[in-house]
Amino acid sequence: MAIVYDVCHSALSKNQNLLAVNKMQSDTIQTLTETFEAHAQQTENGIEYWLARDIQHLLGYSEWRNFTAVITKAKTACEVSNHTISDHFVDVNKMVDLGSGSQRQVDDIMLTRYACYLIAQNGDPRKQEIAFAQTYFAMQTRRAELIEQRLLETERVSARKKLTATEKELSQVIYEQTGGNQNFALIRSKGDHALFGKTTQAMKAQWKVPDNRPLADFAPTIILKAKDFATEITIFNTRENNLGTERAISDEHITNNQAVRDTLLTRGIRPESLPVAEDVKKVERRLASDEKKSLKNPDTIDPSSGL
Repeated sequence: MAIVYDVCHSALSKNQNLLAVNKMQSDTIQTLTETFEAHAQQTENGIEYWLARDIQHLLGYSEWRNFTAVITKAKTACEVSNHTISDHFVDVNKMVDLGSGSQRQVDDIMLTRYACYLIAQNGDPRKQEIAFAQTYFAMQTRRAELIEQRLLETERVSARKKLTATEKELSQVIYEQTGGNQNFALIRSKGDHALFGKTTQAMKAQWKVPDNRPLADFAPTIILKAKDFATEITIFNTRENNLGTERAISDEHITNNQAVRDTLLTRGIRPESLPVAEDVKKVERRLASDEKKSLKNPDTIDPSSGL
């Protein structure tokens, strides 16, 4: 039981950023959208901005000093992107109420949407609020359903990248254990057969996947995560048990994919019956293009603005 826990813990901790998004249901996204909108303010010229001390709490940071470290990274990213820092990060002072009924002055920063985006990009992606904010501030929309769709697409692209990295690690492990990695494709295909109950080629034919493209590029997010989890366990047990032959590693990978398949079946998910998903490369290009257009000419704040 301890080994099973360790394996699960290892795989899950490497997927924390994906899980942060995965945990967000429609009602949570709606609530977060409304909360972020409620804290938006406007300058006299109609430029939208947020105050850093509000964003600090919205992004789940309890300590101001920890959050200012993220702001510093965001300012550097702003400068590297050839944008003037003072156009997007404007230092201000404001009065806050104290428990005694008196007031004191505190430092704060007016942040444009672009500044907030950079802060989110440099924040802790394991935080659900950060995962949301990375999409929210990259879009010029207040419609929660559009934000949710982008979050789902981002999650799928991230899951595909994670699977690519995990399979690369498995290839390296096979090389370390057997002295060559020419068996990687064979071992992976055996894993596919165990997961789908069909060969890789049969699934490619069913999903109409081009011969020169990986099956995973057209797999839905749940399958990408299933394949990734099974592969993580194969890597762990191959090293833990010092498996040194293609046969031994193949048997391990088959067992793990079969176990994942059994879990999916118990939850009413039949992998081979799921519909094909959009080409993940197209999704990735669309997300990058939309984000580039959204952030090409970001609104700026007049540095003379103040509270």
